[in-house]
Amino acid sequence: MLIRTHTCGQLRDTHVGQAVTLNGWVNSYRDHGNLVFIDLRDRYGLTQLVFDPDDGAPPEMMEAADKLRNEDVVAVTGTVRIRRGGENPKLATGKVEVVVAKLEVLNKTENPPFLPDDLGQLPNEEIRLRHRYIDLRRPKMQAILSMRHRVMKVTRDYFSENGFLEVETPILYKSTPEGAREFLVPCRNVPGTFYALPQSPQLFKQILMVSGADRYMQICRCFRDEDPRADRQAEFSQIDLEMSFVRREQVMQMMEGFVRRLWGEVAGYTVPPMQRMAYRECMERFGIDRPDTRYGLEITDISAVAARTDFKVFRDALAKHPDARPFYSKRGYVKAMRVPAAQAGDKLTRKVTDGYSEFVRTFGAGGVAVTRLNASGVFETGCAKFVEPVKADLVAALKLEPGDFVLIVADTYAVATKAIGELRQRVARDIGVVPRPGAEGGPWNFLWMIDPPMFERNKDTGKWVALHHPFTAPRDDQQEAFVAAAEDDDQTIESIVSAGYDVVLNGSEIGGGSIRIHDRAVQSKVFQLLGLSPEQAREKFSFLLEALSYGAPPHGGVAFGLDRLVMHLMGTDNIRDVIAFPKTQIGADLLTRAPSQVPEPQLKEVHIRSTWTPPEPGAAR
Repeated sequence: MLIRTHTCGQLRDTHVGQAVTLNGWVNSYRDHGNLVFIDLRDRYGLTQLVFDPDDGAPPEMMEAADKLRNEDVVAVTGTVRIRRGGENPKLATGKVEVVVAKLEVLNKTENPPFLPDDLGQLPNEEIRLRHRYIDLRRPKMQAILSMRHRVMKVTRDYFSENGFLEVETPILYKSTPEGAREFLVPCRNVPGTFYALPQSPQLFKQILMVSGADRYMQICRCFRDEDPRADRQAEFSQIDLEMSFVRREQVMQMMEGFVRRLWGEVAGYTVPPMQRMAYRECMERFGIDRPDTRYGLEITDISAVAARTDFKVFRDALAKHPDARPFYSKRGYVKAMRVPAAQAGDKLTRKVTDGYSEFVRTFGAGGVAVTRLNASGVFETGCAKFVEPVKADLVAALKLEPGDFVLIVADTYAVATKAIGELRQRVARDIGVVPRPGAEGGPWNFLWMIDPPMFERNKDTGKWVALHHPFTAPRDDQQEAFVAAAEDDDQTIESIVSAGYDVVLNGSEIGGGSIRIHDRAVQSKVFQLLGLSPEQAREKFSFLLEALSYGAPPHGGVAFGLDRLVMHLMGTDNIRDVIAFPKTQIGADLLTRAPSQVPEPQLKEVHIRSTWTPPEPGAAR
């Protein structure tokens, strides 16, 4: 084989006159009578090749060149010259071409199911994933793989410079209750027992802090047996970090420095000081703990105004549990969102707004009340007759102007907040106010979400559950209040704020973490509050509780979603775009046809028997 001396994106006019060897794929073919032109491609770029009998190309090479087709793999040797047909400014190599003297066809291709370019319409995603090796040849996909590499390199460089050790933690792990379903792996040597694939290295990185590692990082694989979504996969990559002898401020400063370094080096963007917003403020203003702050459409509590109307929907909602505390409770609320006329334009038609009631029902709400302040300053349509008597107060509360729409949801605090928060995002998409991220589109809006509650009640069981995970510590000023409330399972436990924090970018959580519990007694209290008996806690977490008994330092950390970071930097909203070999929405690998059935002898070897039976022919699956 002719071994390359240069890549297909490397040659410039400074190489004119040099003999070079290139390897790559035929990207395009053009026959101009007695001349054949080939654009040769590798991941570095394109170079134009010329096969010209007047420049010494023998007949047999011209014949071979005439038979080349897209995606054939070739090696050529030739001389660099200035491009005869004029410069192609779209190519980095556009000033030159290579006059071929030797051609070696390394592999002829079958007719490909699609061509790996970004020019025409791509086939559906199923075809691209089934033939991922072709899809990954596309320049866009090559750029994504390159970006992913750069992100990982900057990550390792930054944290190495700041004293972090990269330590690998186990993939075969103990099953622990961390919220999501786990992938289980049977143990052949101990029948009836199982490993779990880690949802995160959380407990191991805490053990490393007890071990004196001081600062840990790892780019690791994590696994959650959940249905994939546009921004989530069952198998994903995480930038995992932990620090000893720190409080929240030190961790946040270190991580904000990382974000600034990453965006500066990779995107050429200077991240300004990141805004901090408490969990409760996020929920009150945006209805979600990861708010997109690139546009307005903020939410306002109009319960006091709504209470003075005769609208039964409002009154029924406000009558719910009037004695309960207002935050994170079942008390009734009425929440409203102003959609400015300048943003709404003519996009919020009756048909569109009627669909919003069906939309919020998926989040437990009964519907959406819609009205509009017309040019004369009078409410019209929808619930207009009910809100007209309190018009002055409603206009003042929402800062309404003529032409503005008002969307209102009434229910318990949790339901109304969730429903209108999701509705806010739906409306923003419908009226087109969500900009593309990055320098070519809208801004990158970073913020820290801080001070989330430690616990919430499970709506079905009534039991306390950890909002983040059960190893998150109370905020420094909440320690005593937590211990006192936990002693009696006091209802005030819902007001205890954790030392947690999330990094949010344009409405997407790209990282999350907390200060951890380093005191065994406090950790035992948390397990007790979550309904674990002392025996159950020892069964599941004895290694952690023992470690906390032997000199555990204060520590905390963060995990960044590597895939989500690359998504934002590349301006895509589909996580499958930024993973070389992703799974589909049902967790299938279309390239290798996984998951697949396993022969009975192999199952028997690991002491497993399948209870699944195939459906009858023609039966619904």
